[in-house]
Amino acid sequence: MRLLLDTHALIWMVSLDDKLSEKAKTLILDTDNELFLSVASIWEISIKASLGKLILQQPIEQIINQQVQINGVQLISIEAAHALAVSTLPWHHRDPFDRLIIAQSQLENLTILGCDTAMDVYEIERIW
Repeated sequence: MRLLLDTHALIWMVSLDDKLSEKAKTLILDTDNELFLSVASIWEISIKASLGKLILQQPIEQIINQQVQINGVQLISIEAAHALAVSTLPWHHRDPFDRLIIAQSQLENLTILGCDTAMDVYEIERIW
């Protein structure tokens, strides 16, 4: 399975937070699954950390590098097609980072791994 980690899923994964569902843990640990992370999530985490809304145990760059090396997380750049696809999404969800992740999920045929049920109104697959 090709899984696109929602921002909170990555944060909870690296912090071993109990908010990460058992199903999510199983999917993350299954080496048959491919894990992806949008650069939009890195951007979102960077903003929240710089505003003091998110406290990280390590610098974000170190966290991302470790996840790429240790867990084989593949980064998805923000392409023009992704940004343009956001303009075609209905306004069910207002969060700009989530809207970009939804568009990337659709265009790249990825299942979103995250707990945000607000995403379910879009034509995506989401697991939690």
